[in-house]
Amino acid sequence: MVKEPTSPVKDKNYDLIHTIQLSLEHLWRMETYIADAEDRGDTELATWFRKMQENNRKAGEQGKKMLMERLQREGG
Repeated sequence: MVKEPTSPVKDKNYDLIHTIQLSLEHLWRMETYIADAEDRGDTELATWFRKMQENNRKAGEQGKKMLMERLQREGG
């Protein structure tokens, strides 16, 4: 069993911030994948990438809202 390294930052919001960043990066990256699939005429794959993109958009927005609420509660 491989043990994952612990978070380099011991801040309780670090994992949330990092996950938001990854969701938004993935959202942006999907644009390239969608364009590649469309250029090849693969509408099935382009549609699937769009669904993934929408899921990441929702996750990013939910994460930003959660972070904002947490920071407000903490007085940040």
